Amino acid sequence: MNKTEIETHPDFDGHEIVEYTETDNLKAFIAVHNSNLGPTVGGCRMFPYATTTDALADVLRLSRGMTYKSALAGLPLGGGKAVIMADPYRAKSRDMLLAMGDFIDRLRGRYITAEDSGTGVKDIAVMGERTHYVSGVNPDNKYGGDPSPVTAYGVFVGIREAVNYRNHSDLKGVRVAIQGVGSVGFYLAKMLLDAGAIVVAADVNRDNLQRVRDLGVSTLAVDEILGAEVEVLAPCAMGGAINRETMNKIRAGIVAGAANNQLQTPEMGAELFDQGILYAPDYVINAGGIIDVFNQRQESKPIDTVNQQVERIGATLKSIFHQSDMRCVPTNIVADEMAEAIFRPGCRQVA
Repeated sequence: MNKTEIETHPDFDGHEIVEYTETDNLKAFIAVHNSNLGPTVGGCRMFPYATTTDALADVLRLSRGMTYKSALAGLPLGGGKAVIMADPYRAKSRDMLLAMGDFIDRLRGRYITAEDSGTGVKDIAVMGERTHYVSGVNPDNKYGGDPSPVTAYGVFVGIREAVNYRNHSDLKGVRVAIQGVGSVGFYLAKMLLDAGAIVVAADVNRDNLQRVRDLGVSTLAVDEILGAEVEVLAPCAMGGAINRETMNKIRAGIVAGAANNQLQTPEMGAELFDQGILYAPDYVINAGGIIDVFNQRQESKPIDTVNQQVERIGATLKSIFHQSDMRCVPTNIVADEMAEAIFRPGCRQVA
């Protein structure tokens, strides 16, 4: 894929670096969106994209989201992302992961990788045999370096804040539908149940479904979860869950989940707003993972300190919700403005 194809892609947003590699062992992109605040950090996703163009779109959108995420999380980091074009269940190999480590190392620290959908701690550790620019593999970390539980805690905090803002209540008896109960969704389900919520879930993976059934979670078919009669819909699978085909199915009054790029287009945020649905912008509510990854690289922050940082997600969302109501502006637009005021010099701070 050449430079012109990359820079004319509709999701290209002035990215500083977009690199593509294709070898016998590896087809992958790395994108660095913006490094004004510091080195760029973001997960390495592995997914069987149908086309190279699809993979490019994902890495461009995901890396942009990481810039905004780190800015609103108060971290001295920029936004980057990597995607590997492969099925993580069938095609993943040691040689592929080593080659990815080499690819990352060629950027000489402009991009630091961590776990994402389709990759885990062990995979990042293999990449780390070829590059120092990895995170989320700290064996002294409570979860062995896996940021998923901390991501889930941030989403839990965000759901709790959204329910309190909209319904002036805690989570006892609140019905929550989780779309996708892999690593983050599973931990989120446990936290919600412990808080007294009623949880229903869907997932394409049978093992994931059985794990949450064992917790006491009811399950639905994948094509039914978005239309579940619940107070909160938590998209925790791949992006684009909120689109023109699914918009009219949503019965929840709140959309708050862990998935990146939940809105297929920014205009979906306006449609949610017009329908009276409170949307917690994805890169705000799911920032727990990047907070954890950042602190792992500092090697000095106990989990209690990390949790305190994650709990600030609630205050940030409350501010976004309030500004959205006062200005009659969709929450995703308010969040974008707040983030841009932080990482783009000269941007107007939102009042």
